[in-house]
Amino acid sequence: MARHRRYLKAISWFLCMVAGSLSLPYGAFCESPDHYAAARQRMVLRQLKARDITNPKVLSVMGTVKRHLFVSPRRASQAYDDHPLPIGEGQTISQPYIVALMTQILDIKPGEKVLEIGTGSGYQAAVLSYFTDQVWTIEIRKGLAENASKCLRALGYEKISVKHGDGYFGWPEYAPFDAIMVTAAANHIAPHLLDQLKMGGRLLIPLGSTTYYQTLTKITKTPKGNEVEHLLGVVFVPMVGKILEK
Repeated sequence: MARHRRYLKAISWFLCMVAGSLSLPYGAFCESPDHYAAARQRMVLRQLKARDITNPKVLSVMGTVKRHLFVSPRRASQAYDDHPLPIGEGQTISQPYIVALMTQILDIKPGEKVLEIGTGSGYQAAVLSYFTDQVWTIEIRKGLAENASKCLRALGYEKISVKHGDGYFGWPEYAPFDAIMVTAAANHIAPHLLDQLKMGGRLLIPLGSTTYYQTLTKITKTPKGNEVEHLLGVVFVPMVGKILEK
């Protein structure tokens, strides 16, 4: 039995080293003892509660989801720092505060259908899955979509549906959605996304210049038209695909 345990440990170590050499998310191959629990709680206290994150469930979830498993092993020690991190292919995982803020703004209720545009590492989708069991997420970069899907499955987030495709077109098969979160900068809102938003639904998007900075903008679909709220200045990587043709 001891020999068997040593063998499994050696296999786990080997797979983790492979993940690190390929810059893949740590969680795509293995889980580890939670050495970052204290760092995660400091992040919640100093970066979230110290600012304007007041929703108790958002704070609880941010203190639960193991962000270090959604970045490469060599960046795990920075996972709870107050800044974005590269995840490959020119993309980043947003800083914890932005993830928490966007989640708080959308105010997801149990059973609501949520669409995320820009899966990235899968971390934001994992956070959303604690609020509802109906989460769909689209990533235009095939490598990131595949890595995120593997990582989410490995960590037990099996109800999140990941699709490789252009988020500009949304996911009509599962529309309408109660909430849509766009995690990449755009200079306009894709009409397909508005069409796939349920009446009373909310869409959150970094809107503005894709070169410099954007305004985090919330659109609520109402019978009298779309209500628009401009919330705060942000900087996101640009959305690509069909949106660039406009």
